[in-house]
Amino acid sequence: MRPNTSLALALLLTIAASANAQSNAPTLEERMSQADFHAAGLDKLSADELANLNAWLGAHGGSVRYVTAAGAPAFDTDQGERTTIESAIDGTFLGWNGQTTFKLKNGQEWAQSESGHYDAGKYNSPNVRIKPMMLGSWLMVVEGCGCSVRVRRIR
Repeated sequence: MRPNTSLALALLLTIAASANAQSNAPTLEERMSQADFHAAGLDKLSADELANLNAWLGAHGGSVRYVTAAGAPAFDTDQGERTTIESAIDGTFLGWNGQTTFKLKNGQEWAQSESGHYDAGKYNSPNVRIKPMMLGSWLMVVEGCGCSVRVRRIR
């Protein structure tokens, strides 16, 4: 093979591999919920602009997903290294009732993931520790009341 032919063949193989990697990468439309896609203003991009952005993302970490297959938000606490989170409840804590959402001072929101209710009394912004448990679950321990509840992250 002549040197120019070898170089051209290598270049074509590189381009084909890059295109294949990009075509397998999920698009922004697949990674984000429709609400998040709209909130980010991505629906205002032209088809060419969106294609270019998706191509760039495909070449720079295209396997990263930000929503689950069901379209629910995926958080860094759902995958990878799971470490204990320490914060405080933003406001008054009274316990839980089966469908309680807990807003934390660090901006995260967690929802009760087990059934049941618990009357804890009244605590003003108690510290909490959310620690990883077996099978991907999380346990929120509330300081002061000595109580804990299984939770899942929602924001």
